[in-house]
Amino acid sequence: MSRFPGALLSTLRHDSAFWRRAFVAGVARGPEPWVRHSPPVFGVIFAAVLPATRRRVAQNLRRIRGPRSRVVDALDTAAVFATYGSCITEALLLASGRGYAVTRRTRGVEHYRAAAAAGRGVLVATAHTGGWDIAGQVLGGVHPEGVMLAMQRERDPEARAIQDEARQRAGVQVVHIGDGPLDALPLLGHLRRGGVVAMQIDRVPPGMRCREVTFLGERWRAPEGPLALAALSGAPILPVFTRRLGFLDYEAVVSPPISLPRRPTEAERDRAAAAMMGAMERFVRAHPTQWFHFTGEGPVTPVEER
Repeated sequence: MSRFPGALLSTLRHDSAFWRRAFVAGVARGPEPWVRHSPPVFGVIFAAVLPATRRRVAQNLRRIRGPRSRVVDALDTAAVFATYGSCITEALLLASGRGYAVTRRTRGVEHYRAAAAAGRGVLVATAHTGGWDIAGQVLGGVHPEGVMLAMQRERDPEARAIQDEARQRAGVQVVHIGDGPLDALPLLGHLRRGGVVAMQIDRVPPGMRCREVTFLGERWRAPEGPLALAALSGAPILPVFTRRLGFLDYEAVVSPPISLPRRPTEAERDRAAAAMMGAMERFVRAHPTQWFHFTGEGPVTPVEER
């Protein structure tokens, strides 16, 4: 009996297979008004039943935009979960075979053209923001030939299988990284063929090296993976972050490319990491409720330094 509360909490987590199956059932059978308007309600339910995650989101919002009143904190926190619910549902909807399509908008596409001009591929640095789960489709407005999306494996294998099947049906190439040193080989090969690889920079997978940067006014960890791939392949790093504007309506915001030499010095790696995370900071400050930072990852603390 003592295991029951823990099992229940695991089942109710925002990334559990329970919720994914519920979303899949609703998407497959639900009428359009339900599909359009119910996901934000489920997102707010997440916030209500997951107090620890809710507190992390509120704390993260205060990092981004500074302290606000309790009312504003509560409304913004609810908006994060509501948007997350809509994004997850719409990713499944695109793969449901019901004929829906995503509306793609792009700001800064000229930066992509500059990055792609050398013909060495493009390494997109992105994050868990609105539309991240369908980034391959949203970024189609930037790179019509498609994008290979590198992602850390989710905690719940069953939930991952549900979501991966939906991504494949939607035509998104996914490579899971974080379990071994050879995980990145398909990404490197894709870049060397002139393709586009997207990597998320707001979390550091277990076993991946990281580099310390200043982010949101605090010391933070940036993954070393994008820097290493950029150096090995010669591909420029292109910061691109997506946000949800409305029902199946997403925008990709593209920043100027970041280049690294084939054998970068530590100082050059530091500058590239700072530029990469600086682009992300500008995005999340402009759109604080579009960043789904639900994990316990955060600033580097004195305890962690030791």
